[in-house]
Amino acid sequence: MSESRPVPKLKVLGIAGSPRRDGNTDLLLRQLMAGAASQGAEMKTVILSELNILPCRHCDGCLKTGKCMVDDDMQWLHTDLREADRVVLASPIFFMGVTAQTKAMIDRCQALWVIKYVLKLPVAINPAKDRKGIFVSVGGTRLRNLFQPAIATVKSWFTTLDINYDGELVFSGIDEREAILRYPTALKDAFAIGQKLAASSTPK
Repeated sequence: MSESRPVPKLKVLGIAGSPRRDGNTDLLLRQLMAGAASQGAEMKTVILSELNILPCRHCDGCLKTGKCMVDDDMQWLHTDLREADRVVLASPIFFMGVTAQTKAMIDRCQALWVIKYVLKLPVAINPAKDRKGIFVSVGGTRLRNLFQPAIATVKSWFTTLDINYDGELVFSGIDEREAILRYPTALKDAFAIGQKLAASSTPK
C-alpha cells in the first residue's frame, strides 16, 4: 500500500503598500492574513516601505531573459510573486491610485510581463496551481468611483501574473489612524475573507 503524499500548504503572500506603518490598511491586511493562517496556509507578508525597490527605468534589459537588470529587493520579490498561490495587496488611495511604493513594485513587474507576453513562458512557478488575488484599500473621501482607477491597475497587474482577481475589500471615508475601527465589522470581514481565500481550493 503506497503512502499518501502530504498536501502542500497554500502559499499566501501579503503585500503592505502603505508608507505608514500600523495604519488602516495594515490592520485590514493583518486580519485577512490571520484568517488565511487559520486555514493552515503558509504565510508571508512584505512591507514595501521597508524594501529597496527602485522605479522601473524602462531600459528593456529584461526583454531577452525576463530578468530585471536592477539589483534590489525586487529580485527576490519576483520569486515570491511567482511562487504564491494567493496574493493580497493592501494599499490606501493616494490621488485616486495606489501608493508610490505600490506602483513602483507593480511597474517593476515588467520583467514578468516579458516572461508572459514576449518569451511566452508561464509566470507561475507551478502553472497548474489555481492563483487568486484580493485588493484591500481605504480612501479618505467618499467619491463614488474612488477605488476604480486603483482596481483597474491591480487587475492589470494580476492578469500579468496569471492571478485571478477574486474581489476587493475597500472602505471610503477612512483617513486618520484607526478610523477603520468605526466600522464594527471591518476586521471581522477581513478575517472571513482571508479564511475563504485560503479555503476556496487547494493547489492542484
